[in-house]
Amino acid sequence: MAETVYVPRLREQYDREIRAKLTEQFGYANVMQVPVLSKVVLNMGVGEAVNDRKKVELAAADLALIAGQKPIVTKSRMAISTFKLRENQPIGAKVTLRKARMYEFIDRLVNIALPRVRDFRGLNPKSFDGRGNYSLGIKEHLIFPEIDYDKSGETWGMDITVCTTAKTDDEARALLNAFNFPFRQ
Repeated sequence: MAETVYVPRLREQYDREIRAKLTEQFGYANVMQVPVLSKVVLNMGVGEAVNDRKKVELAAADLALIAGQKPIVTKSRMAISTFKLRENQPIGAKVTLRKARMYEFIDRLVNIALPRVRDFRGLNPKSFDGRGNYSLGIKEHLIFPEIDYDKSGETWGMDITVCTTAKTDDEARALLNAFNFPFRQ
């Protein structure tokens, strides 16, 4: 018996439409030259964790709900006395998404979470790093539907980095535009 493999909606859209559109737009000679999403990194820094260690665990639990997999608790590399920070003290959480989970997260981010941001006017089109990766910051993690607004006592910001195989920012911008990222005009 052949097992049916689950393919996310955005991956199917990429295979059917986006790859051909990008090949036509940039004139790629080979299918392997077409840019692809490689990974999405979610990072949540918890500054209040210096005083209360439980806050990192709460942030990690919320990040696990958002991402669908367990995050890594990040620790400080050096002691900074001004911030009362010790070396190897937990100060945040991060998670890297690939393949199906990555496509599902991007789908939820673009279609559900970003429209829930207060006073949202679009993503900054200049946040590319020069190598085809895009980063955005979110002030409140409560925009994701997985987080129960009433149970979550704290609001934390998070950084989202979308890594692509694109060589230039223009190629990456075209790829993310095809995935309906709402860039400002």
